[in-house]
Amino acid sequence: QVQLVESGGGLVQPGGSLRLSCAASGSIGTIYVMGWYRQAPGKQREMVARITSGGTTNYADSVKGRFTISRDNAKNTVYLQMNSLKPEDTAVYFCNYWATRLLKEYDYWGQGTQVTVSS
Repeated sequence: QVQLVESGGGLVQPGGSLRLSCAASGSIGTIYVMGWYRQAPGKQREMVARITSGGTTNYADSVKGRFTISRDNAKNTVYLQMNSLKPEDTAVYFCNYWATRLLKEYDYWGQGTQVTVSS
């Protein structure tokens, strides 16, 4: 059982920066993937950035060079540093935790945090 608590969303002007945080608690496994996804009104949910328990990262092409995902293992927290924000980045951002143990899948989501980029 894993709980995800997000913070850091809000309103920011184009070109500005924002950092999202996702703190995980509960029974966290050894092998897992944590990531950030976003969904804009009328659009499908898309992967933004992911980081594995081994430290491998992946980014959507649209955010490469602007966003950085990182983690603090001591705090079981994953971060998304967002720079050079654009109006197109406006969406609800969700934190995700995925793991597999004993041939079973575990998939948890945070409540979502609104990011609005507007002047």
